[in-house]
Amino acid sequence: MRWTRQQLNQPLFPDQADTNQPVPGQPRATPAGKEDRNNAGPAEAAGAALPLLPLAGLVKSVTTPEFVGITFHEVLAKSALNKVPSTSSMPFGWTVNPYRGCSHACVYCFARKSHSYLDFDPGKDFDSQVVVKVNVAEVLHKELRKPSWQREHVALGTNTDPYQRAEGRYKLMPGIINALADSGTPFSILTKGTLLARDLPLLRTAGKQVSVGVGISLALLDEGLAQALEPGTPAPQARLALIGKLRDAGLPCGVMAMPILPWLTDSPEALDALFASLARAGATGVSAGALFLRPGTREWFMQWLAREYPALVGSYRRLYGSGAYASKEYRQWLAARVNEAKARNGFTTQAFVHDPRREEARYPAGSLPPPERESSRFSGSEESQKAGTPVGTPAFSDPSPTLF
Repeated sequence: MRWTRQQLNQPLFPDQADTNQPVPGQPRATPAGKEDRNNAGPAEAAGAALPLLPLAGLVKSVTTPEFVGITFHEVLAKSALNKVPSTSSMPFGWTVNPYRGCSHACVYCFARKSHSYLDFDPGKDFDSQVVVKVNVAEVLHKELRKPSWQREHVALGTNTDPYQRAEGRYKLMPGIINALADSGTPFSILTKGTLLARDLPLLRTAGKQVSVGVGISLALLDEGLAQALEPGTPAPQARLALIGKLRDAGLPCGVMAMPILPWLTDSPEALDALFASLARAGATGVSAGALFLRPGTREWFMQWLAREYPALVGSYRRLYGSGAYASKEYRQWLAARVNEAKARNGFTTQAFVHDPRREEARYPAGSLPPPERESSRFSGSEESQKAGTPVGTPAFSDPSPTLF
């Protein structure tokens, strides 16, 4: 069922005290290393595969009536901080991912392939087999206390969404936020989840201690298309309202308008409507880019496209060839169209930044910074100059993966 908001003033689950108690029509939670073949959960009944190898640190697997078709695999993590490879173009060096898999079920999610590392498939299993690191806050707290920790920027939401609906059950983010802020570690959060509103008081407090960047992922406004593409996410209007709440709280809020879908969301009318809505909501910056189809995502997305828009399958195959990126010509064309739409709606060089001390935090709440030269990640590249894009204007033709 499509949902437009989460009721933050009451628990998502009436009784969370004992998840091992049997529920009519549902199996017991199964402890690690055991299997109840007489009580197959809804995910298994639907054909979702359990991992071929035991999950490291598995405590138990849980199904609940509130998440029909989804199994939570609760694990004890040995580490929380993930080092980003030095060869990566990402503007941060460390990440924390409290969840693996995501009930947002975005057809285009670039992280799908990572589920195969756990011996799950990157299609249905990614949406329905969610790994929960139940001790992630405690482990993170210990890692941040090590003398070797240099308080480098930590990004959340770069693989799967930390505010997916499971967060309403497990409440891992408050502990993560407190651990980072108390250790003096700057951090950023990228999410589609309106559950973020629950933690606004914590984020405001953390913002007085360290640099806090917040970004909302929103790339389309059409409710019907959103329902088909990202069925487990809050509706676009709910995310627009969340942007307003963040700005009212005095926090900067950038937007990742990715992915832009060829022939579906890249028209001048669609882009103009999107950026106009983001401007009205108070977004402090926007980054936009084309659909990225890495292996694992490509197969799942193309199956969806064949069902929903069969006439576009040939066009997508020609545009993407055998690679993950749209053609260079398309990316240059899209960059110009995006820059025009941004300029018409008051966005100049502003993009979503992970460390707002570089931009938004220097300005009064609700104001946008004046135009200034962006880093070479977003402008002035050889490719953008060839496309005729002015230096200093973000040209998102750089073939870097999207962050969600």
